[in-house]
Amino acid sequence: MPSAQDILFKTLADPTRRAIFERLCRKGEQTVGALTAQAGISQPAVSKHLAVLKQAGLVRDRHEGRLTHYSAQLGALAPLIDWTSQMAGFWERRFDQLEDLLRRMDQ
Repeated sequence: MPSAQDILFKTLADPTRRAIFERLCRKGEQTVGALTAQAGISQPAVSKHLAVLKQAGLVRDRHEGRLTHYSAQLGALAPLIDWTSQMAGFWERRFDQLEDLLRRMDQ
């Protein structure tokens, strides 16, 4: 079973999906029509990308009459934020160790 991180990385690896998600983050809730007008791909393709984003928990939909509005769910990024924090700590320690080694070599 894939981890939450794996699902998020796989979902956001697609540049079109990532662009749709970023647009929702920056501009707030939008309809499929508004997203399609900006995406440069067909409405069915945008809908498929939105379905994958929704399945990963990255977007939420809200129905209003015949329109469906989508919004980004920023909390869903928590596993990626945790992972990047861990990786940042790992590399900071490595660079500190390298700096110590170089300092000892200069002596």
